[in-house]
Amino acid sequence: MLGGIVGPTVAKGPIIRRAGMVSLSDRLALDRRAIRRMQRLRDRYGSGPLMLRLPGPPRAVVLSPDHVHRVLHQTPEPFATDSSEKRAALAHFEPEGVLISRGPVRADRRRYNEAVLDSGRPMHRLASRFVAVVEEELGGLVRNKTVLTWKEFRAAWLRLVRRVALGDGARDDLELTEQIDRLRAHGNWAMLRPIDRPLRARFFERLERHLSRAEPGSLAAVMANTPVSADSAPAQQVPQWLFAFDSAGIATYRALALLAAHPDYGAQARVESSGSDPALAPLPLLRAALLESVRLWPTTPMILRETTSETTWEGQRMPAGTGVLIYAPFFHRDGSRLPFADRFAPELWLKEERAEPWSLVPFSAGPATCPGRNLVLLLSSTSLALMLRTAPPRPVPPVRLDPGRPLPAILNHFALRFEIPKVHS
Repeated sequence: MLGGIVGPTVAKGPIIRRAGMVSLSDRLALDRRAIRRMQRLRDRYGSGPLMLRLPGPPRAVVLSPDHVHRVLHQTPEPFATDSSEKRAALAHFEPEGVLISRGPVRADRRRYNEAVLDSGRPMHRLASRFVAVVEEELGGLVRNKTVLTWKEFRAAWLRLVRRVALGDGARDDLELTEQIDRLRAHGNWAMLRPIDRPLRARFFERLERHLSRAEPGSLAAVMANTPVSADSAPAQQVPQWLFAFDSAGIATYRALALLAAHPDYGAQARVESSGSDPALAPLPLLRAALLESVRLWPTTPMILRETTSETTWEGQRMPAGTGVLIYAPFFHRDGSRLPFADRFAPELWLKEERAEPWSLVPFSAGPATCPGRNLVLLLSSTSLALMLRTAPPRPVPPVRLDPGRPLPAILNHFALRFEIPKVHS
């Protein structure tokens, strides 16, 4: 049964999506089936966690929202982020990244990430510059395109990501993106594929040339002025940002589809976008739309941890070294528990206190929550505001969302296309 849960996620590509497998999963409704399998496991075994009988190290799957809270809020001890699967996958392109570090080294790298990304601030210190970059890169799409495809959106999104992270000098460095995409594709195979060390070395050599410029108005400039230790490995943290920003682009594109399919919310979002400067204050509804996009279709479906010591669960012991799986789509889309499971519900994120604080984790939660959360929300909400400002894009076949029916458990972003209305003066 677990194969029907983990299998589709692995097949689609946990590190970089495989278009063909995403399309197949969509046609066969594999994500919906996986959620139903998780419901059956919960109904059969109760609150869990469920220990699995598999070859190799012990494995467990979390079945209770309260246990989601425990695991995420007791990270990194005793629930470490560097599970064996994650180490094998991320070593292909970020062998010294914070997500696969442990102990004092992890703490130092986490501090460094939070400092550069301004994790504690709702608005990054370079918000004005970043908003300008978004407008320069995505404005052309709105002005010059009559139909917008994922390929075109991703190309513009990655140009702005390279400028935000590395400066204008990296804007057109397609080779850098191609290199990390290839390394991420290798990471999909984890330990089943040898690490391409020459390619990885070429990627880091190219990346470090950009970082060495410390171009003003970029994260590279912030990095140059952020204290480091012997363990910080600054350049090794950047591939994770590029990886995460790519996933943020998927979520932004899907959020555009949600707003296009829900005209009342789309109209409210246009009012919000026309009356606020996103560099000065957050755009709450547009940020909520992005959060809903990730709740409905998590870009990190499998949250992995590994126990560093023996733990006890309702009187039962779980040994040290157990791999722990939180399957986010189950907790986000469990219709037996959540009345809003399969509808667009941005109001969830507009309340100061949510009714479901533990199990809705679009950016994870606890001490290992995504350090770039607020920066992603800034870039994504600004992008949505720009694309909605004049007239709402209209989704065109083959993909349409019907607000009168339950939203699908997967949204194939590769197939999403939008008609861009032209406003004539």
